Amino acid sequence: MTTTTTPRKTRKTPTAARTAKPARGKAPAPVATGSNAALWARREAAVARGVGSAAPVFAAQADNAELWDVEGKRYIDFAGGIAVLNTGHRHPGVIAAAKAQEDRYTHTSFQVIPYEPYVALAEKLNALAPGDFAKKSLLVTTGAEAVENAIKIARAHTGRPGVIAFNSAYHGRTLLTLGMTGKVTPYKKDVGPFPSDIFRAPFPDARQGVTVEDSLKALEMLFLTDAQPERVAAIILEPVLGEGGYHPVPTEMWQALRAICDKHGILLISDEIQAGFARTGTWFAIEHSGVAPDLITCAKSMAGGYPVAGVIGRAEVMDALAPGGLGGTYGGNPVACAAALAAIEAIESEGLLARSTALGEQMRARFADMGARVAPYRMWDIRGLGAMLAVEFVTDFETATPDAALTKSLIAHALERGLILLACGMHGNAVRIMVPLTASDAIIEEGLAIFEAALAAAIADEHRHAAE
Repeated sequence: MTTTTTPRKTRKTPTAARTAKPARGKAPAPVATGSNAALWARREAAVARGVGSAAPVFAAQADNAELWDVEGKRYIDFAGGIAVLNTGHRHPGVIAAAKAQEDRYTHTSFQVIPYEPYVALAEKLNALAPGDFAKKSLLVTTGAEAVENAIKIARAHTGRPGVIAFNSAYHGRTLLTLGMTGKVTPYKKDVGPFPSDIFRAPFPDARQGVTVEDSLKALEMLFLTDAQPERVAAIILEPVLGEGGYHPVPTEMWQALRAICDKHGILLISDEIQAGFARTGTWFAIEHSGVAPDLITCAKSMAGGYPVAGVIGRAEVMDALAPGGLGGTYGGNPVACAAALAAIEAIESEGLLARSTALGEQMRARFADMGARVAPYRMWDIRGLGAMLAVEFVTDFETATPDAALTKSLIAHALERGLILLACGMHGNAVRIMVPLTASDAIIEEGLAIFEAALAAAIADEHRHAAE
């Protein structure tokens, strides 16, 4: 199938690393020693078992949408560090900004000696966030920390304890965020009990036969049975489920939640940690609905690979706590703030919002075509917003039974061929696409070709095993 894409704008500050990439199959200058197998043995001996790694290969070098392991093998990265690299590995503007900041100072703690990069990033986030009202921001280090603080702020502002989250949600792995996360294995298994006053409603998912009307009726029933609305501080929802399978929230659901929150004095929180910063074709995915939330949590691609996260919200809500009530030693690290400002500038100057939309259209068409040709009646759904896409696999269209085995085989065959993929979904039967938006059309097409070959190999394995 022939597709067209929006041409990528040339970066203003290209580097030799990007203009003269190592040839396919050629090892870059080594930066690590030992084989993948030897490093894996060391990892097993030194790292806690609960820290998982999707691929048994170790990074040595990366550039834009390509990565080389310690043995010199090249990979195309469709995982993006779990949606962290919308601007690609080592974006030259991001790296330059971080290095310049490192030459000035790397840490003072904003709570001791404040600094301009924190203020500048807060100003930028306030300007980008939807909503025609005054905003303020808090900067922290991780996505889970952002969610924890959003709930803390909501409780302080409303004087209420309750929080409503949804099935299949992922909000983090700290204790409070695990209470809101709607998936047991592997996140919540064996680590309860979880905090009280967290309630759960069904996510509107056509795959499960749950409509928006069903979700809203269940929410109203929750108000009658367990969650007195006058005691609920916030309703939190990912605009596109992340670990839950890349299901977008229908616009009518957002609109209904906004009305419910306004009626009962509840704050609406959009968890944009995975969906934000151009992944869906807008700065924040909730913008597709036209609804303005009271609070937004963000992290991941905000800083192009550097650890910083944030909470953006209505000024009067964000000011609910007294000085000292918010913060953290490393929160809003100056190097990460400088990197974030550069990543945001790159998204703006390189037209990555439009690029995301164009990539999404291109990849949807390619996946539909390869599904029909290579895996008839196995590719159940291609869904998402912009370039935040998932491809779901089933055993057959008649029963639509989730096929985690085929998905796992596809990912393994892709890795062998030089493509990094990750699964998602409650049953682990969907592949999510998080390729850097800065990837060239040639790299995108090469990755899609590997995807198709890996899918064909997984189907062939399945047929061979069935015949044995």
